[in-house]
Amino acid sequence: MHGPFNRSGRRKPMGEINVVPFIDVMLVLLVIFMITAPMLTQGVQVELPQVSSEPIEPSEDNEPIIVSVDSEGVYYLSLGDEERSLELEELTDRIIILLQRRPGTPVLVRGDRNVPYGQVVTLMSNLQVAGVSDVGLISEPPPRD
Repeated sequence: MHGPFNRSGRRKPMGEINVVPFIDVMLVLLVIFMITAPMLTQGVQVELPQVSSEPIEPSEDNEPIIVSVDSEGVYYLSLGDEERSLELEELTDRIIILLQRRPGTPVLVRGDRNVPYGQVVTLMSNLQVAGVSDVGLISEPPPRD
């Protein structure tokens, strides 16, 4: 008798690995990542200044508070997935409350390159009044030639 059965009626062990299920899983994961990747980059459209600087290592236990200023001078407060536009005084009050709940939370500023310098300085002054001791500025690396 020829084939995968020997005379005792048991199957011979197959020496090949069936990779078709692995390929199916990989294709499904590829499609999922292709769909979700554009959703991960959300936020206010801000044209960041391009400078070369050392990146700040993110803290795993404290998610930063991100304050943005767009080209029209509107302030935005970003906490995780939530982002809303606020007046400067309301923004300061909210940051005071957030820092009372989670002291030591890093605060990062995303300022559009076309916003007047005075407006960013005013924001940083209000952050200092709110009790923020260290403010990080977000920028983009310059394009490689």
